[in-house]
Amino acid sequence: MAVKWIVFILVSISVSSLPAADQQRPNIVVILADDFGVGDIQAHYPQNKIPTPYLDRLVQQGISYTDAHSGSAVCTPTRYGLLTGRYSWRTRMQEWVVAAYEPPLITEDRPTLPGFLKEQGYRTACIGKWHLGWNWPGAQPSRMTEKRNGLWKLQWDFTKPIKGGPTARGFDYYFGVDLPNLPPFAFIENDRLTTQPTAGFQLDHSEGIVLPRGFVGAPTAPGWRMQKILPEITKRAVQYVHDQAQQASPFFLYFSMTSPHEPVVPSAKFRGKSGIAPIADFVMETDWSAGQVIKAIDQAGIAENTIVIFTADNGHSHYTGWDDLINAGHFPSGPYRGHKGDIWEGGHRVPLVVRWPNRIKPGSESHQMVCLTDLFATNAEIVGAELPSNGAEDSMSFLPSLLGKKSDQHRTSLVNHSNHGEFAYRDGPWKLVFKMSGRNLQQSRGKPTITELYHLDADIGEQKNLVKQRPKIVAQMTADFQKLIDQGSSRASQISANDTQVRFDTIQERRWAPAQK
Repeated sequence: MAVKWIVFILVSISVSSLPAADQQRPNIVVILADDFGVGDIQAHYPQNKIPTPYLDRLVQQGISYTDAHSGSAVCTPTRYGLLTGRYSWRTRMQEWVVAAYEPPLITEDRPTLPGFLKEQGYRTACIGKWHLGWNWPGAQPSRMTEKRNGLWKLQWDFTKPIKGGPTARGFDYYFGVDLPNLPPFAFIENDRLTTQPTAGFQLDHSEGIVLPRGFVGAPTAPGWRMQKILPEITKRAVQYVHDQAQQASPFFLYFSMTSPHEPVVPSAKFRGKSGIAPIADFVMETDWSAGQVIKAIDQAGIAENTIVIFTADNGHSHYTGWDDLINAGHFPSGPYRGHKGDIWEGGHRVPLVVRWPNRIKPGSESHQMVCLTDLFATNAEIVGAELPSNGAEDSMSFLPSLLGKKSDQHRTSLVNHSNHGEFAYRDGPWKLVFKMSGRNLQQSRGKPTITELYHLDADIGEQKNLVKQRPKIVAQMTADFQKLIDQGSSRASQISANDTQVRFDTIQERRWAPAQK
């Protein structure tokens, strides 16, 4: 299993494969942890040091995927892939994430998982971190900029609705923050700030560590406390579950957590609880938060008609206390190389745990390759609906494996993307990496990538480069990868188009690539 985790709740099963009495559409809840390592669930890695009793129980009740991956090693692109079923590198964003006040990455005409489920009669909600861009009102429009966070000092009108966010991309309801370490520092409900950010952000080291020191003076709600973000969105998610359990129609909840991503701000009852470091305390609070949502499902009496999946958006962060964890004998990436941001397995291999009472064998394990883009197709099969012909290009259902059934129609290849825009292409156990040639991104821009080949079954730590010994495999995989790019889709029967020219043989010269002509 890998570094980052997400919790995801899905319910029911494909209508065609259930007895008539069981043909009830499931509730679907996604809990996406942020920078949560594969080694952070103690039930998967008992030798590791951070207690995670809630997630340990989920593991005992469900199935764990050992070869599950986010499409990217960082936040925004993974969220794009999860909600659209499409790799984010097919968009104009070729590296990093959406910065402060930049526009929506999901275009208005793009099918989304919540929008698709709404068409099937679901009520949909996103609670937590969005980080997919908005059209912020102001004297100037939100726009794509090469300078990272180059818009934050401009003037924006926070009294007006913010367009292009969750409620314009398929969700009926939204509450949360754009992300906890970018301005404006305030909660957003639907398309408006709940409190006007009339104060200026000031560092308060009593809050925690890895605070957003680059945004001192940024618009902030008066009395804003970062330690209250996770408890508040947890409370809201729990209440949503209880409220929706009283309704006749099914619901989809996407609980996008803000932890243990920076700022590392464990609340009072978790501060110092691990005995290791603040980041370990925050991992414990993340476990608690996910556990409260799962507990709410149980207490509301809807557990049997709800699938719970926990996973994460990428690997564990290396700059929030990594060395403290390693020195304590806790390995966030397990046996894998790398961490958040990397093209190596530790950057994008994520835990994926699914609970489905009376459907999934408790305490079971699957070695099937899965990508978080596959949640779209899996849900489509669960509700018995066809995928949209104009979307979900990189989504493949893993429903049979959830039910312990074998299927010829499953994922055998995979594309991963790093923070710096590097690519990796998987074909079964083989992984072909196209990495930067320079020591950093700026030195590598416009230069050819370096190709490396690894056989993961024999070398899970990616230590033995076989590119010179296996030239035929390199040539075939390179050709297959180029075909997948050119086709605009991973689905054999679908021909689509990328939003820009996509290159893996060189490192991109710009963060936002020109639109495809």
